Amino acid sequence: MKRALVTGGSGGIGTAVCRRLAADGSHVFVHAHRNGDAAEALVAAITATGGSAAAVVFDVTDAEATGAALAAMLAGGPIQIVVNNAGIHDDAVFPAMRALQWQSVIEVSLNGFFNVTQPLLLPMLRTRWGRIVTVSSVAAITGNRGQVNYAAAKGALHAATKSLALEVASRGVTVNAVAPGIIATGMSDAAFDKEAIERLVPVKRAGKPDEVAALIGFLCSDQAAYITGQIISINGGII
Repeated sequence: MKRALVTGGSGGIGTAVCRRLAADGSHVFVHAHRNGDAAEALVAAITATGGSAAAVVFDVTDAEATGAALAAMLAGGPIQIVVNNAGIHDDAVFPAMRALQWQSVIEVSLNGFFNVTQPLLLPMLRTRWGRIVTVSSVAAITGNRGQVNYAAAKGALHAATKSLALEVASRGVTVNAVAPGIIATGMSDAAFDKEAIERLVPVKRAGKPDEVAALIGFLCSDQAAYITGQIISINGGII
């Protein structure tokens, strides 16, 4: 049984990804930062349907705490699937953006990627099989007003994805990013009403977390062994 870590696993997309990976046969570590109760509830739901999962709680921006949590997980064996889904947004037009708004978004998305992925990489490489998938955003591709910080963090992850993919491709490890558009989660529901979605999205609806999870599940499977270094959009036709 492969072992998977999903950061931000208690959120809308994260929950769907955890369920998908568990259904596909992985033991899933459901990560949360502040919402440990939701992670525990998800673990209970997964195990109740025959899956294997455990909750882990730590702050991905705290390198020491993250390292300690990862060391405890690695004591049970390598983690071969990593889904970097943890992220926040703190929107403001750039002239009014505070330094903390810039730094906090970068800390979670970009530095969190390093703090989580780098310590797990050597044990993964030794198995000669691994999947690293980072959840990005359409904002990193098209840009978005009021999200210079968010787009910058996610855009940096695109570049990191392409470079890391080159480093590990010969060892059976793939590295990809998935860039969702408007997905029906609590975060997007507060930002986009029905009229806005119909105006912005050619298919005239928000995406479903399960649709994003299906894509990530495929990228984490044996069938996707020849896909690496890619930024794959899932956005209902937004160009």
